[in-house]
Amino acid sequence: MDTAVTDPVLGLVLEGRYRLEERIARGGMSTVYAATDLRLHREVAVKVMVEHLAHDPAFVDRFIREARAAAMLSHPNVVGVSDQGSDQGLVYLVMELVRGRTLRDLLQARGRLTVGEAFAVLEPVLAGLTAAHRAGIVHRDIKPENVLISTSGQVKVADFGLARAVAGTGHTSHTGGVLIGTVAYLSPEQLERGRSDARSDVYAAGVVLYELLTGHPPYAGDTPLAVAYQHVHHDVPPPSAETPSVPWQVDELVGRTTRRDPGARPLDAGAFLAELEQLHRDLGLGRTPVPTGRAAPATDTLRPVNRPSSARPGTDPRTEVIPPHRGGGRTALVPMPPTGAVGGRRPPPHQTTARPLPRVGVPEHIRRRRVRFAVTIVLLLAVTVGAVGWWLGSGRWTEVPAVSGQGQQQAIGYLQEADLDPVVTEEFSEDVPAGTVISADPTDGARIIIGSDVELVVSRGPERFTVDGALVGLPYEEASAAVQALGGDLEVVRADGRSDDVAVGSVMSVDPAPGTELRRGDTVTLTVAVGPATAEVPDLVGADPDEAQAQLEEQGFLVRLAEGRSNDVPAGQVMGVSPSGTQPYGQTVTLTVSQGKVQVVVPDVTGKSLADATAALEDAGLQVTSSTFITGDRVVRQSPAAGQTVDQGTTVSVLLSFL
Repeated sequence: MDTAVTDPVLGLVLEGRYRLEERIARGGMSTVYAATDLRLHREVAVKVMVEHLAHDPAFVDRFIREARAAAMLSHPNVVGVSDQGSDQGLVYLVMELVRGRTLRDLLQARGRLTVGEAFAVLEPVLAGLTAAHRAGIVHRDIKPENVLISTSGQVKVADFGLARAVAGTGHTSHTGGVLIGTVAYLSPEQLERGRSDARSDVYAAGVVLYELLTGHPPYAGDTPLAVAYQHVHHDVPPPSAETPSVPWQVDELVGRTTRRDPGARPLDAGAFLAELEQLHRDLGLGRTPVPTGRAAPATDTLRPVNRPSSARPGTDPRTEVIPPHRGGGRTALVPMPPTGAVGGRRPPPHQTTARPLPRVGVPEHIRRRRVRFAVTIVLLLAVTVGAVGWWLGSGRWTEVPAVSGQGQQQAIGYLQEADLDPVVTEEFSEDVPAGTVISADPTDGARIIIGSDVELVVSRGPERFTVDGALVGLPYEEASAAVQALGGDLEVVRADGRSDDVAVGSVMSVDPAPGTELRRGDTVTLTVAVGPATAEVPDLVGADPDEAQAQLEEQGFLVRLAEGRSNDVPAGQVMGVSPSGTQPYGQTVTLTVSQGKVQVVVPDVTGKSLADATAALEDAGLQVTSSTFITGDRVVRQSPAAGQTVDQGTTVSVLLSFL
């Protein structure tokens, strides 16, 4: 089926840079695509989280942690990570593209590998893990699916998605109560207590070595629980029980690396690699290329290592006489497996190699040898009893070093030097700087058993919460929920306000201002728009005062009434509105109500000439009419009388005569 049809992701260009071109692998959490980096014009692998997990913060966090953990490593046997991001709803990371197959594919094609081929594959795996362990990173999911073999035979460790720095909690991740990892390769401590460290990777690598030599993992079962039970309660069987050609030394190496007690295993991948390389030399396997094809498994040929010796045959039960070569030469004594091992394997316990001769007498030198042997046994027993007594008494105890107030990495180093296991939890602190140990349990100086857990409480620094400025413009309910989602028991208080720019019911301002760091329990005030901030004052001249007041108050204005007079507006109507135009909400608007026409005081024009009297009265806004008594041009009487208040425009009659 054409993947371009079934996979809509193909053809997408992420961040305008990575074009997804071919799906090459698919897992429970992610899908891997071959892609082209359009910026650097190179092939890369892009790992995309499956859609239904991209919305789960816990899975996204683990996915991002994979990128950060792997990006810390730069080693030829570790798949490199170069970028990480999210685009178009996809969470992804960019990795080195390895063309080839997984170790699982190789095992399915071959069934099993020879000892030399198994060593050739496992050595680079351990080299990559050694770099990770030295960087403080535990892989926690070593299995054939996570080992890539390129077409040129280069071996790389991939998928640090379950990795966590040793400085972290030291516990296996859980999601929704499910143990993360592949149960066929999980160590007993991961299954029982959820704890893991570098020795857990050693256990998984030992199980992988067993599978390389036999073609299958050591345990099988109908359910994962059945497999987990066997890991916890049984020792991994020797590979030679399935593949007789496997030397006993390899059996012992598998046994040491898969001990149920983590303290009995090699300390980390570097120690495992050192033992593997030494055994490689001891078995004389020489250089074996990493298998990449589908060739059938071959029988191992172990090249004997000749070690000249002057001892006689039979003086050491672990030696065998090798006859001289056909062309002559010396006889060599080659070390053999203990307890009479034959063919590179220990024989079953009931096998014997010789029948004892009849006893005819004990020579003196043999009696002396037996006495020396007995004394040696007694001394060994005494030393053993003393050592056991010391261990049961004080030897298994150690003292918790002073780690309170130390940096996290330094404290972890002190505990590991004291053979104690650090378990880190983090807490916020107003007083202790971030990354510094607040306390230890058991406390500094306490005496505890070697290998015990010491819980370190490490400061995360002051707990602060920051409100996003994007809350402005959101409906109040959404903004309030966003503040509460920050945690910290922040209290949300609503206040009303007005704005010409923000819709009614939406947040127009936040106090404290966005970006301010808040402490737990602080109050955040959201001011919500309940209406516009300004309004237009209408023209109410000539309106009824009560109606005009009601209209202004409905628009949010305060109203003040005043009285005035107007020659144009009848009494009882609005003659003026102040201020006018666009005004802010709550502005006081004055309504001036007309009391009638403007009134003036009639001036006194008695004794003035008609011309002067007319001018004075008209200046006061009055009209003039005149009449003459007998003769004369002086005002002798006026009506209305001087000093009387009359409406502007009233006619004043003057009587002229002579004085």
